[in-house]
Amino acid sequence: MPRAARETEILSLACRAFGEAGYVAVSMADVAAAAGISKPLIYNYFGSKEGLFASCLRFAGDLIADDIDRTAEAGQVGLARALVTLEGIFEVLEERRWIWRLFFDTTRPASQELDAIVARYTARLTERAAEGVAEMLAAAGNADPLDAEALAAVWASVFDTLVVWWLGHPEVSAAEMTRRSARLFVAVTLDGDAAQRVLAEVGGA
Repeated sequence: MPRAARETEILSLACRAFGEAGYVAVSMADVAAAAGISKPLIYNYFGSKEGLFASCLRFAGDLIADDIDRTAEAGQVGLARALVTLEGIFEVLEERRWIWRLFFDTTRPASQELDAIVARYTARLTERAAEGVAEMLAAAGNADPLDAEALAAVWASVFDTLVVWWLGHPEVSAAEMTRRSARLFVAVTLDGDAAQRVLAEVGGA
């Protein structure tokens, strides 16, 4: 197997192990056994357990951030953009929900490198959230930068809360969670006619 393909296979297995059990509970021997390779080979590829975890963060971060970039460029505005963004993330995570947990692993070591990786992806997501919020407020005639900052903070909290809630309910599919999010959003933000239009766009109630 070519090295790039082997590294991707190892990263996929390591991401799942770290995401499900946490950094402290996973050994390099565990990952090597899951991949069917020798432990020295993993050290040869990634240098250390922390190096492997750093690569997992980059691997997972690219999957999430690249999809948010994709949906951001789809041209949706306001609530529609928010729902398209959530839909994309739910679909990315559906078969690998452990990815999200990597960024909130309290057992990972204190490390400037790991902190910097998490901060870099957080900044990418924050930037996209700020863009979406600014567009939505502009459409409503609101150009107040502090309003935009406050609403971006609210959106980031809501976004994370919905994803974390969904991770705790594995019986709920990505499609079902998208529809649930739409129902919740329209219940608190839109009138009845507008609500029905948005719900229709995500497959109904």
